[in-house]
Amino acid sequence: MLLDSIRTQLDSLSKSERKVALAVLDNPGQTVSQNITALAKSAQVSEPTVVRFCRTLGYDGWHEFKLKLAQGLALALPGLNEQPTQDDLAADLVNKICSRSINTLLDLRNNLDPEAIQKALDILSKANKIEFYGQGTSGIVATDAQHKFFRSGVPTVAYADPHIHSIAAALLRTGDAVVAISQRGNSPSLVRSIKLARRGGADVIVLAPSGTPLADLATVLIPIDLIFNIDPYTPISARLAYLVVIDVLAVGLALQRGPDFRKKMQNAQKALQEFDLQFDSFIR
Repeated sequence: MLLDSIRTQLDSLSKSERKVALAVLDNPGQTVSQNITALAKSAQVSEPTVVRFCRTLGYDGWHEFKLKLAQGLALALPGLNEQPTQDDLAADLVNKICSRSINTLLDLRNNLDPEAIQKALDILSKANKIEFYGQGTSGIVATDAQHKFFRSGVPTVAYADPHIHSIAAALLRTGDAVVAISQRGNSPSLVRSIKLARRGGADVIVLAPSGTPLADLATVLIPIDLIFNIDPYTPISARLAYLVVIDVLAVGLALQRGPDFRKKMQNAQKALQEFDLQFDSFIR
């Protein structure tokens, strides 16, 4: 939600804007119910500073920011900020984990930029080949993306090893595309590979938090601004957001390539189902 986005950008805010951010985070419900003068007094800053804070986050001003905050708080489900504990019953775990995941996806739906998605699809639909780079958990997302995109008819590969995607990036040329996936956006090896890809003329679509080194290198940035201060028992619900964005891009590319291509995809799916039936008959 918006509060997560504020937390991730705290370090990049000016000293006075940070005061506003902390005041909002300290009591978001009160922020929604008060006016700009009250917030400025609470944060011990001027009203123009509050407006600058709102614009830094990407909003036109105080009223748009306040509306978005109110919407986020209204949509949030119970359990979002509750950490799983050792004494939790199964019912508690179901509520906490599902609520956190649902809120992550609601926040994604409310903040995902359709214009950025369309620009990314335009690049992918014209690409000679598509490569997905990610490391750690993001490497798993990259592999999932490769599995979904290889049906698009465009040569597709995923690399999670920094040495391998560094070599691959150096071989890219104009007309190629890279989708760089990172939950933090500051991996030195991934940043290096993306610089190599850009140097060769490839377009780069970045799925990462805004304001990060990786985001700054993007041809098209699809910002995913979520919070990461989680304990070892908390599921990485942020990964769901990345997987959903990959789904949006994969489905969008299939639709953009037209009915003839979708018919080929259906034929491929039918062939796979026939293979499964034959294999089942064989093992029986």
